[in-house]
Amino acid sequence: MMGGRTWDDWIEEYAESHQHPMNKLTHTLGIPMIVLSMLMIIPSFFVVGLWRFALGLFVVGWILQFIGHYFEGKPPEFFKDYRFLFVGTRWWAKKTLGISPKD
Repeated sequence: MMGGRTWDDWIEEYAESHQHPMNKLTHTLGIPMIVLSMLMIIPSFFVVGLWRFALGLFVVGWILQFIGHYFEGKPPEFFKDYRFLFVGTRWWAKKTLGISPKD
């Protein structure tokens, strides 16, 4: 539960602004790129050149997200509430892996 709402409530609202097939596709690709890039932050201190790859993933992932919202015709949900930045990964897990969060 986050902000007095269940994860399913957050995901449902998030999904409402992610209906266009192109937006769904760009988010399905972009979200894991962003998450993976963030997981590479610490290892980047120990592996030469890894930060470049991580930065590339991060930038391309976000570009894909904004391309998707262009097709959707709606701004990203996190523009109205920053907590939607955390909902995107849950939406992705539910959509692609069938994993529903536990409240």
